Amino acid sequence: MNEQPLIAALSLQRAGAPRVGGDRIRLLEAIARHGTIAGAAREVGLSYKTAWDAVGTLNNLFEQPLVEAAPGGRTGGNARVTEAGQALIAGFGLLEGALTKALGVLEGGVSAPEKALNTLWSLTMRTSNRNTLRCTVTRVTLGAVNAEVELALTDGHSLTAVITERSATEMGLAPGVEVFALIKASFVMLAAGGDPGRISACNRLTGIVAARTDGPVNTEIILDLGNCKSITAVITHTSADALGLAPGVPATALFKASHVILAMP
Repeated sequence: MNEQPLIAALSLQRAGAPRVGGDRIRLLEAIARHGTIAGAAREVGLSYKTAWDAVGTLNNLFEQPLVEAAPGGRTGGNARVTEAGQALIAGFGLLEGALTKALGVLEGGVSAPEKALNTLWSLTMRTSNRNTLRCTVTRVTLGAVNAEVELALTDGHSLTAVITERSATEMGLAPGVEVFALIKASFVMLAAGGDPGRISACNRLTGIVAARTDGPVNTEIILDLGNCKSITAVITHTSADALGLAPGVPATALFKASHVILAMP
């Protein structure tokens, strides 16, 4: 008989979106204590960049921002956990307590088959997609094969996705329905400033460069869209230099409607 106790590992996830687990809740709690992402990152054992990226993912995942922060490098930049973030921390704690009680009952005499447990753990599966944006459908135009779906992201920002007509029908897409828009960072093109001129990509999100991370070949750019929303692009290092992209510089993210994948909660 296995004497090792069951350990609860609570994870919350909407379909197609990154999970929110105890590690992210601990990060939120640390931000609330320290008032900076850098201090919180040190406490929970993350790099500053990983913690900053996690905050961006959380803010994109929820309707209201969980953290309001200003980039300030590894030693600066204030951060504040919002009321929505505090509510998530409290709610997650209640769920963890309930799960612990349920596990106590499970250990009392019920032995779940290994395959059943594996099925449960699969619910916490992560996605490699870099950009997951919570949106609201504003219009659906159905065609014979494809459907054009218009989405509201934030005040002043909207997206368009082109998916199959069958997918739009099966998902029940209609104005007011909440969805998640998934866009690979490598699909996002960047233009300096707010007017990219004539281009066929119908999705144009203008913001301010919040962070730049250079690699030997590629550069990751995080664009602040306002209202604590952001989008990430991976472009060549040469292109980033040619465009003069640096924190504080305005830029526009461009991507095709066909590169937007939609997922529902």
